[in-house]
Order: sequence, then C-alpha cells, then structure tokens
Amino acid sequence: MNSTPGDTGISHYENFPVASLLCPAHLRAPIAAIYHFARTADDLADEGTASAADRLKALADYRQQLRRAALPQPAGASAADPRWTPVFDALRQAIAAHQLPVQLLHDLLDAFVQDIEKTRDRAGYATEAELRDYCRRSANPIGRLLLHLYGVTGAQALGQSDAICTALQLINFWQDPGVDIPRGRYYFTEAAKTAHGVNDADLLALRQTPQVTAMLAQCVREARATMAQGAALVHAVPGRAGWELRLVVQGGLRILDKIEALHFATLQQRPGLRKWDFALMAWRALWM
Repeated sequence: MNSTPGDTGISHYENFPVASLLCPAHLRAPIAAIYHFARTADDLADEGTASAADRLKALADYRQQLRRAALPQPAGASAADPRWTPVFDALRQAIAAHQLPVQLLHDLLDAFVQDIEKTRDRAGYATEAELRDYCRRSANPIGRLLLHLYGVTGAQALGQSDAICTALQLINFWQDPGVDIPRGRYYFTEAAKTAHGVNDADLLALRQTPQVTAMLAQCVREARATMAQGAALVHAVPGRAGWELRLVVQGGLRILDKIEALHFATLQQRPGLRKWDFALMAWRALWM
C-alpha cells in the first residue's frame, strides 16, 4: 500500500513477520492468512492499470467475501468468488480457530479505499491528526492482530503496538516521497507545509528546498518519538516473536538514521538497508 525491512527499505506490508523462523509453528498459518489477505487487498488497490472505479468495485467485492468468511460455514465450504478462494479459505480457518477481531480486517480495507479515493482526487491530509487516523486503519490493525494471536491483550500493550505500527507507516512515507508524489500520493500535511513555508510546486517538481528539508527533519523527529513510545512492547511479546519485534523496531529506526544521513533529501534519494545494517540492527536489538 511484511517481514523486517529488506535491503531496499520498508513498505506497507513488509513491516510484520510472515511465518518466519522466529514465529511459533502453530501461528504460521494464521499469520500467513492475514498477510495474504492484506497483500491481495493492497494489490487490488494499487497494482496494474485499473480505473479508480474498478478498484473500488473490486474492494467492495473483496469486503463481501470477508463478511462471508466471518460467518460459520459448513465443512468443506469455500468462498463464493473464485478470484480469491485460497485467500478466504485460509482466512476463514484463522478467524474460526483464533477468534480474530474481524473489524480490524475491515479497517484495513477502509484504508485501501481511502488510498484509492485520495489518489483519484489528488488529495492529501489537512492535519497530523488526520494523517494518523489513516495510520490507525492502514497500519495499526496488523500489530493488533498479531498481539491477539500471541495472547497479548492489555491496553498498554495495544497502545504501544499502535505507536510502533504508526511509526513504521510514517517512516515509509518519509522514506518514499520521491516515489509517492509522482503517483499522486500526498502525505505531507497542509499544516506541516504551512508551518515550514513549503510550496506545493516545489514538492510536485521534487525540488529539495531548505523549507522541504526542514519539514522532513521535523517529520523524522516525530516518527522517531512515536517509535520510542511503543518500543517497550518488545518486552511484553513472548518468546521469539519478541525478538522479531525488536528487529522490526530497529529496522524502522535504522531507516530514520539513513534519512538523516542523507540530510533528509528523500525527494531525490530513497534510503534503504544493506546487509551490514542488519548486523547493527541485531546488536542494537540485544540492548533494548
């Protein structure tokens, strides 16, 4: 719109572990089911050359399949729409076996719909609160679904998970403006642009003016502070998953380091992680 960030950076669904070696065997199937549900919806919203109207229709059909998957089904029953039978067969089993909170899956679809509509209308976000409300639906559900599977349900842990997931989403935005803006995705808020005196024409032309640099620096500081609000969650998630979460957090923070090293010039360059970064991330994870 994931696993820990890869050598080219982090993207929307590469921010959570997908049936990795650190994941307990009994949770690999439901985690994979959630991932494939989200990945397929993301592709419907973002891949190919379909019109906005066609994308919205496909997501409406997809949502109807989600509603059916949440209902009790006779043994051997399958999703009615053959386009996504494997996705919803697996998701139905995960919902039934683990009582997944289905509203979180609907929240993800709401975010994809919003992406399509915003891109269609060449629209952005007015305030930081509005942008973070988008993150609440586009990113935070993944963390909450994973915590549900791990049996972590406390209000503090959920809030920390939201902070980590929102931070990862924001980091993705500030890593990729040079990619997003030409595609009609505008994540710098009107309030931030006004505060820093940023001209829309400069953003559209991908000009890295001092005003743009100052705005990006502030965005990076806020993303780092948000990650710090959630980082203690790594001590509440049990077993190997807690270690995987440490790497996810450190991956996001390392991308912020890379943005800073570029002097925030991400309209011109996209920072990414290299092999040696993972050794540094692992070392830092040990000391969290």
